[in-house]
Amino acid sequence: MKRSLYLIGFLAVFCLGACAQKKQGDADLKEKNMYPNDPHSYAHPNEMVVQHLQLNLLVDFETKKFTGTATWDIKRSGKAETLILDTRNLDIQKVVVLHGDTESETAFTIGASDPVLGSALEIKVPADVNTVRIYYNTTAGADALQWLDPAQTSGKQYPFLFTQSQAILARTWIPCQDGPGVRFSYDAHIEVPAQFMAVMSAENPQQKSADGKYDFHMAIPIPSYLMALAVGDISFHALGRNTGVYAENNMLDKCIWEFADMQQMMDTAEKLYGKYAWGRYDVIVLPPSFPFGGMENPMLTFATPTIISGDRSLVALVAHELAHSWSGNLVTNATWDDFWLNEGFTVYFENRIMEAIYGKEYGDMLEVLGYEDLKATVADMGADSADTHLKLDLKGRDPDDGMNDIAYEKGNLFLKTMEIAVGRDTFDAFLNKWFHDNAFQSRNTEEFIDFLNANLISKHPDEMSAIDVHAWIYEAGIPENHAVIVSERFEHVDAIAKTFNANGTIQADSTTDWSTHEWLRFLQQMPENISLDRLNTLDGTFHLTQTGNAEIADVWFELCIRAHYDKAFPAMDNFLCSVGRRKVLTPLYKAMLQSGYGDKARDIYSRARPGYHAVAQGTMDELLAVKK
Repeated sequence: MKRSLYLIGFLAVFCLGACAQKKQGDADLKEKNMYPNDPHSYAHPNEMVVQHLQLNLLVDFETKKFTGTATWDIKRSGKAETLILDTRNLDIQKVVVLHGDTESETAFTIGASDPVLGSALEIKVPADVNTVRIYYNTTAGADALQWLDPAQTSGKQYPFLFTQSQAILARTWIPCQDGPGVRFSYDAHIEVPAQFMAVMSAENPQQKSADGKYDFHMAIPIPSYLMALAVGDISFHALGRNTGVYAENNMLDKCIWEFADMQQMMDTAEKLYGKYAWGRYDVIVLPPSFPFGGMENPMLTFATPTIISGDRSLVALVAHELAHSWSGNLVTNATWDDFWLNEGFTVYFENRIMEAIYGKEYGDMLEVLGYEDLKATVADMGADSADTHLKLDLKGRDPDDGMNDIAYEKGNLFLKTMEIAVGRDTFDAFLNKWFHDNAFQSRNTEEFIDFLNANLISKHPDEMSAIDVHAWIYEAGIPENHAVIVSERFEHVDAIAKTFNANGTIQADSTTDWSTHEWLRFLQQMPENISLDRLNTLDGTFHLTQTGNAEIADVWFELCIRAHYDKAFPAMDNFLCSVGRRKVLTPLYKAMLQSGYGDKARDIYSRARPGYHAVAQGTMDELLAVKK
């Protein structure tokens, strides 16, 4: 018996050891192949990966370029001898390896240039080296950078600079492994003109330095698309215990008032999906040429001034960018084919924040407007288009092509449908676990499906049985069994729109308490063939041509273009020349092309183009068939 017990004990220890060795082997294999195969990066991070960046840059407004160094701490697997970084239109001066503080030049090559991907920078790294430094300058081809003359700013007195790294533009100002699956921490020393402030996606100053020298620290590893820098005559104002706003001085008071609820948004978000991981959350309102509504740079959201409406009706954008601190910045899409994992989750989270603060009726309006945008996007792309899948195939294309309402609104609708199926409490527990278990990691769609099967479907098979996960993710269009949201406030708006479309009458006091969302709904109910008399009535009663609300102006001007209401065109011309947000530009230029105003569209664009960011320029160049 003792022998048998000994044998059993031996076998048990052996098995435990074998299992431990297998687990370690699996872990080693996973470590060796932990980075995704990214079609939009030349890098081989499974062989040699960047881990920490020391960035040292001089920002020169005269030459409109950066000059300095990028110093990378690296980690290699096995006997890899070559570090491969992504670059595009960078002027590489020299590359050195570091032994302590001693620099030694090393061999490097710059590969053939691709118009989207740029060029691979291949650096020879000796076996005993773990740090590489690249001396370089940016060039006029740095599409991430927008240098603004004083006339292009809100204050009109000083120039301004900002970056936009998403999707793969970080490589135009930093030699890096430019894919969302690679994360790194960073420190930066930035020198700017003494009268300016510099801010980054990091710990930021709240006052200008006397000498224009700023030091930044980001301890949490982030992907390259979240690298951000802005420089200008800006000031800061605290809004709460860990929230605040930066803006040009003439805009600061407006921003303080508009963002009064930002701390409440932060507190609400933490109650929903766990503690905010990034310390501070601040927003900088940029000049009008910023091409997006917002960019979720960690600790410092970049925002368009078009959300400063004077009535706080467009602050859902702030809730959206704040939500990215969990969905996107905390748990990141592994490649741009998985972009919906960032944006679909974020729209869902955004709507939950807005509902918690402003009530269910308000949240329902956002859901309905999002669904209408989704239907319009599917109709525009084609119901059978592969680009209406959640999981995309962007190989050989600019990943910017995938940044549309499919990722945002179809992704949100998928999550909303699951929430209704299993119940909000159950779904919240699921999302909390997703954020907790995958924090500070990059995940692809297939990993999400595995997580979904293990943590929701297997535990609630009956409730989830009607949801075809494969159809939502890998098939075109909008699945039939989606959540249906009804807005009582929109039902009231629709009744007023129906009456107006029938007899052309509307009372000014019937819209007194309308939010921006109700105005958008009303204008969307107007027929394309609306008469000029009806447009005159609306304009005369509500002065829509002169509205200062960019969202309302965008829908109104599109309606005017399609109905040939020429009276609104001078204001529309001014609007297009003063706003650079791609979301509001595209519908108006497209409507002009479709309505016989192609020459007018190209004339306006020829004057407006210098004020647009390269991201917006690329979209409009293609739309209008304009040669660069």
